[in-house]
Amino acid sequence: MTTDSGQLDLNHWLYRLIALIIDGIIVGIPVAIIWTIISLALIFADPFLLTWGGWLLLPLIFGILWVLYFVILDVAWGATIGKRLLGLQVQTVNGGKVPFDKAFIRNISKIYWIFLILDWLIAVVTPGTDKRQKFTDRIAGTTVVSTRQPFAAAPPPPPPPPPPA
Repeated sequence: MTTDSGQLDLNHWLYRLIALIIDGIIVGIPVAIIWTIISLALIFADPFLLTWGGWLLLPLIFGILWVLYFVILDVAWGATIGKRLLGLQVQTVNGGKVPFDKAFIRNISKIYWIFLILDWLIAVVTPGTDKRQKFTDRIAGTTVVSTRQPFAAAPPPPPPPPPPA
């Protein structure tokens, strides 16, 4: 990564994108199960509802669960599973733990994919003091920092002391 938060670090954004994809898969599996159950219920109730409801229902369920997943894990762990795998952590700009309200603000753009793309694009093309922040991070006063190298194992323990003579 970089120690200078004023410089754009493409690796940082690549790691965040990979983490987002990992988290999307994690949330996508239960969403697919829920959507299948609701779809089957709609088929038996009225197939016409499935035609129109299916296109609106899946993104709505996915968006709500995605925002909840990110908010809960940002508050509880300081990172989602994808971010943890890639050595990233969410914190306030002064290095503190992210409270619920700030986590909700920084993740609200994940409710629908076009908002998330706009959030990232605005962050990249507009000036900001911390180049690791997407636009909603700036609003919430949060940032994503690197805590270790991606997929790095824990450092080996120190060798045991020599035996007493």
